[in-house]
Amino acid sequence: MPERAHIALGSNMGHREAMIAEATMRIDNLPETDVTKISSLYETRPVGKVDQPLFLNAVAEAWTDLSPERLLGELLAIETVMGRARTEPNGPRLIDLDLLLVGDQTCQTEALILPHPRMAERHFVLVPLTEISPDLQHPQTGQPWTEILEALPATDWGQVVDPDE
Repeated sequence: MPERAHIALGSNMGHREAMIAEATMRIDNLPETDVTKISSLYETRPVGKVDQPLFLNAVAEAWTDLSPERLLGELLAIETVMGRARTEPNGPRLIDLDLLLVGDQTCQTEALILPHPRMAERHFVLVPLTEISPDLQHPQTGQPWTEILEALPATDWGQVVDPDE
């Protein structure tokens, strides 16, 4: 039985929109996986290492029969094929794919933590997530992600980007 998964996409190198579009297509082409929604693109400042280009961020919703571990492995393989080099923590990247949620599953292993451990702190994840799936709730607490987003401190975190401009 397929489960609904949510994946964060980000890029701050090269043609950022094209990188996110290609990654979305590659996710949709995974076995037993169908991307059903993609959020708007949001331009955001980097977190952590701030002296780098602005990011484009989005969240995709996909239905998949892959296990969370296998889906994560496939996402990491997509990053590699698309040229991601993990040379600098929080550094610039052609593509960044983070598995945020898989249904209401929770998991904490060396390789995978669900829900993603920092998503509740990040506007650039929660805004596109709640845009496409406003019904979602935190799998451990039952709190709607929309409420978690509203409780975050107000910041000038980013803006919607029109890809046609």
